[in-house]
Amino acid sequence: MPAIMASATFLMPQANYASPALLAPTDLSKMPTELSSLPADAGHALSRRFSVAPMMDWTDHHCRYFLRQLSQHALLYTEMVTTGALLHGDTQRFLHHDQSEHPLALQLGGSNPADLAACARLAEQAGYDEVNLNVGCPSDRVQNNMIGACLMAHPALVAECVKAMGDAVSIPVTVKHRIGIDGRDSYAELCDFVGQVRDAGCRSFTVHARIAILSGLSPKENREVPPLRYDVAAQLKQDFPDLELILNGGIKTLEACQQHLQTFDGVMLGREAYHNPYLLAEVDRQLFGSERAPISRLEAMLAMRPYIERHMAAGGLMHHVTRHMLGLAQGFPGARRFRQLLSADIHKSDQPLAIFDQAAELLQGR
Repeated sequence: MPAIMASATFLMPQANYASPALLAPTDLSKMPTELSSLPADAGHALSRRFSVAPMMDWTDHHCRYFLRQLSQHALLYTEMVTTGALLHGDTQRFLHHDQSEHPLALQLGGSNPADLAACARLAEQAGYDEVNLNVGCPSDRVQNNMIGACLMAHPALVAECVKAMGDAVSIPVTVKHRIGIDGRDSYAELCDFVGQVRDAGCRSFTVHARIAILSGLSPKENREVPPLRYDVAAQLKQDFPDLELILNGGIKTLEACQQHLQTFDGVMLGREAYHNPYLLAEVDRQLFGSERAPISRLEAMLAMRPYIERHMAAGGLMHHVTRHMLGLAQGFPGARRFRQLLSADIHKSDQPLAIFDQAAELLQGR
C-alpha cells in the first residue's frame, strides 16, 4: 500500500505572533503561596499517549506554559508555523519556548522538501522533541500555498517532504492528517497515502477521523460538519499495525480517551483541552499512572503569577497569558465572575495583578 496521509487540523498565523522573551523572575507581591513551574521530568521518554493539538491563535507559548502546569506528561504542540515564516521571518520569535513546556513538538506547514528540511533542522537546534508536518488544515489561505489537507492529493510529494525532513534531523518526524479530502476519500486512497509516507520513514501518524471538504466548507465547518469516522481510523490501525496511530477529533473526556486507547496508540484533544483545560489535571494519573496528586485549580493559578509578572516586566500585557486561562473556572459559583475579571476587568485597571489576585480568590478550595 503506497501513500500517506499527513495532516494538521489547526494552523498558525504566519507573521502577527507576539512572543516577548521572558526576563529574570521578579519577587511576588501578594500571593501567599508560590508554586514554581514544574518542568517535565528530565529523561522522560517522548510519549504520544495523550497530546494537545496544534491550534491557530491558541497554542502559543503562553498557553503551553499554562497547560504544562496541569500535566507533566501530555505532549504539547505549537501552532502551525509555515516554512516561509520560519525561514524568512523572525525565526527566534517563532521558535521561542520555555524549557518547562517539554515534551514539545513544532508543527510545520509547507510542501517544499528543502525548506521543510531546513526548518526541521532549526526545530532540532532549538530543542524541540518532534517536528510534525501539517497535512490536514483545510483553510483556503493555506491551500493556495500548497499547505495542509490539499497535500493529501499528492502523497508522493508528502513522502518526499517527510524523507527530506527525516534525513535532516534525528528527532522524530510525524504527520497529522485527515482520513481523506473531497475527490480523494476512499479507504484505498487513504491506505495508499499512509503507505507512501510510511515508506519514506514516518512511523507516527495523527489521524483526524474526518474528511476535509476543501470546496464549500470553512475551516470551522470542516471541524464539525464531516462526520467522525472512528471506524475508518481503527481499520487503518489494523491494516498498519507497525505504525503508531494517534486518534484526533471529537474526543471530550478522559473516559473516552481510555476507551480509544484500547484501539489506538494515543489520543489528541484540541478544542476541549483549550476550553476545559482542567481536564488535563487528571491526565497524568488516569492515563500515565502517575501517583502525584492532581494540581488544584488554585495551585495552577498561583503557578502562573510569577510567569505573568515576568511577561509584564518584559513589556507584555497580562491578557496575552490570561486569555488562555478562562476555562480554568467552569461549572461552579463564581466561575462567570472569574472569567469576567480576566477577560474584561484587567483592561480597565492600572493594577492588573490585583485583578488577577481577585480572580484567584474565587478558586479557593477548588
